Amino acid sequence: MTARTAPTAPTALTALTALTALTVAALTLREAGRRRVLRALAVMTLILLALSAWGFSRLDANFGTLTSGEARLAASQVLNLVMFGLSLIAALGTAFLAGPTLAGEIESGTALTMLARPVHRSAVLLGKWLGLVAFGGGYITMTGLTQLLIVWVTTGYWPPQPVNGLALLAAQAAVLLTLALMLSTVVSPMASGIVAVGLFGATWIAGVVGGVGHALGNEGMERVGTVSRVLLPTDGLWRGAMRGFQDPAVLAQFPAFDDFPFLSRTPLTAAYVGWTCVWIVLVLGLAGISFRRRDL
Repeated sequence: MTARTAPTAPTALTALTALTALTVAALTLREAGRRRVLRALAVMTLILLALSAWGFSRLDANFGTLTSGEARLAASQVLNLVMFGLSLIAALGTAFLAGPTLAGEIESGTALTMLARPVHRSAVLLGKWLGLVAFGGGYITMTGLTQLLIVWVTTGYWPPQPVNGLALLAAQAAVLLTLALMLSTVVSPMASGIVAVGLFGATWIAGVVGGVGHALGNEGMERVGTVSRVLLPTDGLWRGAMRGFQDPAVLAQFPAFDDFPFLSRTPLTAAYVGWTCVWIVLVLGLAGISFRRRDL
């Protein structure tokens, strides 16, 4: 019989770090459920879903005057508009949850108590990030599916790639909460949320400017949208999500809507999705460096 060897120190340290990260992730999810931001998020979501149900029912009443292609195009336009509202609510919720989750604990002294034990800061940061990603992904999945069911019941429209659309919206939330978490290691919780949401809105506006530049043949304006999507991938992911919620065959029948802000003809490339993953890793790494150097 061979003797059983004891685990090496690096292996034991990795296992301890992973266990700590998972424990912190579970605690972060539980803490998020008790915050007042979650209540505001739920109220805004219910209001938006109720208004969208009423709006789609009214839209369905007028479908008799439209052709089948026009009706599907109208449904996809309104669906993308409502999904943008849900993504904005998710952005507000995740950004203002990410800031207090880390910076709030530093200001209150809770982080000092936790890190006084043999717990690595990187494990705590990773655990909080995992918990917030799970929260954001769960919110997008539940509310997004509810919205799709509302559209299907009221108008009979079901998007061709709903899974891709919801996955990209969840990735958008992950990008924004990663940015907010990184900012929370430098500034106050409120400031980190405000800056993150402000950059989210600025990137979307830059994307609209780029679309207008493309329609006018202005390369300078078009480049504004391209650069903004590289610096902060939220708008690029949003445009990919819109692609999943619309019918490309129907959109091809109406070329006049090519540059409409709530429709997207071009699918995301694998290179852009890869860059988004690299962006998240880089920003999370910067957050780890900043958190490790910050005095508690």
